[in-house]
Amino acid sequence: MPRILLIDDDAQLGPPLASYFQRFDMSLVQALKPSEGLAQLRRGGFDAAILDVMLPEMDGFELCRTIRKENDLPIVMLTARGDVMDRVVGLELGADDYLPKPFEPRELVARLQTVLRRRVATPEPGVLQFDGLVIDPARREVRRQGQVVDLTGTEFELLLLLAREPGRVLSRDDILNHLRGHEAELLTRAVDIVVSRLRKKLEPLECIKTLRNAGYSLALRRAAGD
Repeated sequence: MPRILLIDDDAQLGPPLASYFQRFDMSLVQALKPSEGLAQLRRGGFDAAILDVMLPEMDGFELCRTIRKENDLPIVMLTARGDVMDRVVGLELGADDYLPKPFEPRELVARLQTVLRRRVATPEPGVLQFDGLVIDPARREVRRQGQVVDLTGTEFELLLLLAREPGRVLSRDDILNHLRGHEAELLTRAVDIVVSRLRKKLEPLECIKTLRNAGYSLALRRAAGD
């Protein structure tokens, strides 16, 4: 049974949500403060985390950043704010999905089931080598012309997605569906923002090609012998 950690300072949210999760063979534990949630995560035994954005001690974005430095478990963020830039920030920090409050418990369960399934069903490929670029999925490391490039979680996932099938054009919705699985119509602008930042980090290589009204593809050739 998957164990889910909810970090939310609303003490009235956890108990009914835990009861609902049991109907889907999922166990939910609540932490009211980020410090308490981090301590529980460090003890291990959780399969995913749900983070509220508005928290005491630190906000959900800082909490997500802290967790990502230590742990790669799936993260779903909850927020009462619906601004696109808030969602972009959360996704760039490594969240796997984003759900605005108020939400339906069934939708939250469905999203957790999706991110948990994706982690199990998508084995990482071996090292991918292109002209001037090396991507190591196991180490989550990218080298541009021999130099390590510091990428956010979403930038890395986007680059890896394109690199798995170089030359194939993926639409913005395709990219969001692969990386997040939900709300593509609300977040298509987020893809453009992430692509722009990724391009700058990979300069002087021209890695990502834009096809107007179609999407993006990896423009690099495979390294000889790869």
